[in-house]
Amino acid sequence: MNLRLAVLNLFLLWAAANVHAEPIERPSLKSTMQQVTGATSYLETAISPNARWVAWAQMTGADRKENAVGSSIYIAAVSSPGAPQRVTARSSNDAVASSVVREKALAWAPDNSALAFLSDAEDPGQFQLYVMRANDHAVRRLTRLKGFLASPGWSPDGKTIAFLFTENATRAAGPLEAVAQETGVIGQEILEQRIATVDLATGVVTRVSPADLYVYEYDWSPDGTTFAVTAAHGSGDNNWYVAELELIDRNTGATRSILKTDMQIAVPRWSTDGRQIAFVGGLMSDESIASGNLYVIAGAGGTPRNLTPDGTDSTFWFTWLPKSRDMLTAAASDGGSALTTVNSQSGRVHRLWQAAETVTGPGDFARGVSVAADGRTTAVIRESFNESPTLWVGKAGAWRPLIPQPTAAVPALWGRAENLHWSSDEFSVQGWLVPPVKIEPGRVYPMVVWAHGGPAWLNAPAWPNHVDYATLLANQGYYVFMPNPRGSAGFGETFKRANIKDMGGGDLRDILAGVRQVVATHPVDDRRIGITGWSYGGYMAMWSVTQTDHFRAAVGGAGCSDLLSYYGENGIDEWLIPYFGASVYDDPAVYEKSSPIAFIKHVHTPTLLIVGDSDVESPPPQSYEYWHALKTLGVKTELVIYAHEGHEFSDPAHVLDRTRRIVSWFDENMPPTPTSTAPSVSTPASPSR
Repeated sequence: MNLRLAVLNLFLLWAAANVHAEPIERPSLKSTMQQVTGATSYLETAISPNARWVAWAQMTGADRKENAVGSSIYIAAVSSPGAPQRVTARSSNDAVASSVVREKALAWAPDNSALAFLSDAEDPGQFQLYVMRANDHAVRRLTRLKGFLASPGWSPDGKTIAFLFTENATRAAGPLEAVAQETGVIGQEILEQRIATVDLATGVVTRVSPADLYVYEYDWSPDGTTFAVTAAHGSGDNNWYVAELELIDRNTGATRSILKTDMQIAVPRWSTDGRQIAFVGGLMSDESIASGNLYVIAGAGGTPRNLTPDGTDSTFWFTWLPKSRDMLTAAASDGGSALTTVNSQSGRVHRLWQAAETVTGPGDFARGVSVAADGRTTAVIRESFNESPTLWVGKAGAWRPLIPQPTAAVPALWGRAENLHWSSDEFSVQGWLVPPVKIEPGRVYPMVVWAHGGPAWLNAPAWPNHVDYATLLANQGYYVFMPNPRGSAGFGETFKRANIKDMGGGDLRDILAGVRQVVATHPVDDRRIGITGWSYGGYMAMWSVTQTDHFRAAVGGAGCSDLLSYYGENGIDEWLIPYFGASVYDDPAVYEKSSPIAFIKHVHTPTLLIVGDSDVESPPPQSYEYWHALKTLGVKTELVIYAHEGHEFSDPAHVLDRTRRIVSWFDENMPPTPTSTAPSVSTPASPSR
């Protein structure tokens, strides 16, 4: 019996060592990206207060030309949508008809009579504010300004529209945008984003908020006399992370801070009776992706009250429901999305819907829905790993498609994503695994780990875009593993704060524990595992290969190599203090122990570095320093810097070229091996630190 068992074991070992690992036939990457971008990309949606109309902004293949990306606005009836109608500021005899037009930022009048939006149709690159009459779709221009306009919002009486305005700005607000190279005396000119209003009857534009205050978000009080805002003095890009909750008088511009806190404050919203202001408070993250718990504070100020102290979700967006003490929230939950109601007195949470999807509504938020005045009818954009964005309307969680989808079958571009859970230290960790479109019996496949940005962001089910390109690797024959380690949003504030003073420590252990589980349960070649990511994910790729040799290839996108120099080079150093407890000048040691460059001599992994030349959030010198060190040490490496690109790439040609380079790098450095067996993934026992 023992002899027979030994023979069987030898046979199984032989079979494992001879599993097929030769190159896999795969589709053209260019044709795949054409299919991906050919799908309509819905950017935002807004339902009219009376629930009769839905407007949306979208980007399609027709909006891409000459290496530029535009957007178009459409409107359709909720009850009988028919053919959507285009809403545009462009006239038929427009002299710039050949240029790419961008139209966005939708806001319905409270009486349903008009739709406000922004467009650069008459002046390419310069947005202006327009309104479309709902009865005949006639469009009227309201502003003739120079600078950046954003976030229009109607006054409660419908006579005025407020908007955010950065006079003479040459780019959109936020550190994700490409910045101009600074020359001359640095730091002398600070352009502040202010609240401005335009009177619909006269067209008069009024700058409301003080000239020395940068306003990030605002909300009209129900009586129209006061704005609740998140705001800070100084650099807009940097001070988003330390903004205060303030009140601004609509008529005089007088400003009063009612909350200064160590939390990041976002999404201020007046209650319907004007007695309270609710907001999202949590650990730092970039504009539009801030998340946390839901708080309320008296409208005159005071001590805020946390309504969801023990919550395991991360709220991104909310709105007060009419004639109610409840708020409707959109949150990340277990790697997907959830809609809940939260009572402002008891904190009682009622879950309405949850799914492995991403839901968006207003254009300024990473999660959300648009809600009609009845508090029940919503419009929402839904997408997942396997479903491109589509528009839906109806009661939350019981939606129907607004526009019937084509019945023709769309070829699968990759396999069905799996929701995985595993244990790491004291945490239960979640992540997604996207397989190639076809898994052949007896074959093992390479895998790439995609580390998300943030840090307080997450890998969520979404159609690929110009930042999160991970699923395109699955199209090319790779398993793609997208973990949400400690520090990620969507699992509560305790989990999100678990990488404070420990970047690259516990979060890397979480990732490696997930890799071990995937290898043990799926046909993944343990000797052909790579890692990549963008922003904080780029940092994690650069960090990981200093701590373990398990990854055969790495791509660091817009990453960070030296946290000490990064503190002084980037334009958003305020986000670092909550994570490290002090500035780099007060406690350099805590920054050094998480800096990849401090352990660069441990790297043996071929590493590609990619960054935009105008990236203020992850400046190019960080990638250059890492590349220079590897080159000096004889480690295979390559650095690609793209012209006129910021933290988010905007040129479609660059997006395609970047993706091709990444696929080629993994192909070249993770070729098929003669055996599928390898030592199990090792967890670094902090030997370097």
